[in-house]
Amino acid sequence: MQSAARSKVYVDGGIRRGTDVLKATACGAHAVFIGRPVLWGLACGAEAGVSYVLEMLRQEFDLAMALSGCPTLSSITRDLIRRS
Repeated sequence: MQSAARSKVYVDGGIRRGTDVLKATACGAHAVFIGRPVLWGLACGAEAGVSYVLEMLRQEFDLAMALSGCPTLSSITRDLIRRS
């Protein structure tokens, strides 16, 4: 029996914080797109604004990983997501 081919999941939309990136990754996303926050940074501060937004998202994601006990990307699993 052949194993089923797995497709990659990309999340586009709704990403506003580093915790959103963590949740999407825990749900199996291979990548997330962060268009709107980058556009807000561009509108408010040109290149420096975009850099600020990206750095802020990275710091929030790093903090979310640390608080959830995930030292590496591979340690982020579905177990982090609570299902009701």
